[in-house]
This record gives sequence, structure tokens and C-alpha cells, in this order.
Amino acid sequence: MKHVLLTAAIWREEDQYVSHCPEVGVASCGDNPDHALSMLKEAVELYLENAIQLGIWEEIRSSIESPQRFTSSFEIALP
Repeated sequence: MKHVLLTAAIWREEDQYVSHCPEVGVASCGDNPDHALSMLKEAVELYLENAIQLGIWEEIRSSIESPQRFTSSFEIALP
């Protein structure tokens, strides 16, 4: 079994926390940040299992296995 390190962005929306994995575009949610992360991990695992079964693994492989990934925050002004 191969292990990969993925990114999780988590933020609060009203009464729940939303989690998102930008490498694969999968999102989930939970009652608190830990729950949102746990639900995201499960959703990503299911997504990747499906990707392998459907034969689309090679299309997403580079975004998951890339040794160089960067995250950042930035500010913009809203109208």
C-alpha cells in the first residue's frame, strides 16, 4: 500500500465545517474541524478507489504524486 500526503483546506460555513482537497477537487463537511477532516479523508479514499476502478488514475496521478506542491493565502477586495 502506497501512502501520499494531500492538502486539506477547512473553513466554517454557518453551523458546519467544510473541508476540501485541492489535489483531487473533493469536498466534504463535518460538525467540527476534526470531523470535517475525517469525512474528507474517507471521501478522498473512495474517490481514488473509484478512479482506479474506472481507469482514470493516470489522469489524476500527477496532482497526487507531485513532490512539489505549494499552498498560500492571499487577500482580495470584494466589490
